[in-house]
Amino acid sequence: MKKNQTSLLRIGTAGWNIPSALASAFPAQGQHLARYAAEMNAVEINSSFYRSHQQKTYARWASVSPPDFRFAVKLPRSISHFSKLQNVAQPLGQFLDEIAGLEGKLGPILVQLPPSLTFDTTVAGDFFGMLREQHSTAVVCEPRHASWFEPEAQIVLVAHHIGQVAADPVKNAAAARPGGWIGRSKAGRGSTVYLRLHGSPRMYWSSYEHNQLRKWREQLAEYHEAEAWCIFDNTAAGAALQNALEFKSMG
Repeated sequence: MKKNQTSLLRIGTAGWNIPSALASAFPAQGQHLARYAAEMNAVEINSSFYRSHQQKTYARWASVSPPDFRFAVKLPRSISHFSKLQNVAQPLGQFLDEIAGLEGKLGPILVQLPPSLTFDTTVAGDFFGMLREQHSTAVVCEPRHASWFEPEAQIVLVAHHIGQVAADPVKNAAAARPGGWIGRSKAGRGSTVYLRLHGSPRMYWSSYEHNQLRKWREQLAEYHEAEAWCIFDNTAAGAALQNALEFKSMG
């Protein structure tokens, strides 16, 4: 990655747990988040998918991280999985009010969709339109049904300035590379390219080899007008943070 792009690359894990084997790599004082944030520049909050957090909780998390640190926040499953993006004005408004506690440290909202959710132009357009009426900064979507990788779905994502997550592992080859909106808005705001690595061949458990990490690092360097994120979700055995540290060292 070019030197003038390094500051645009955000590297982190899903959650900020520090395995005991890696404790020496995080020598800062304080609780796990403060120690984690002293070495990494981003994290993905997954707990928001399962339960709500008060605005003051998000504000507290923001307060113990450096000024240039950013939090990606996963959309609640009550919206994405249970309601399937429909009739969600109230829970969406509550979620946006809660994460406002992060203030300037809020990174992308991550909208992960269930594998069974097929693309519907009206449903997707209405949901992302409603989201955009209330939230103007970065949003990325991790669809998993094949229908979301067809041109009609990409048109909706682009129209609402939504980036499509690149993930691993995937069943559809199109899901392995960034999609949706990539570029700059008329107002000059850049898009977000978001790489989400779940572990392969065993999801959430497997560690990635150096050569594979290098390939992803080179892939992200291709997106010159975007802020690039790489989040490791292979957290079950502690591989995520080890991979994140190695990925960081490749700069």
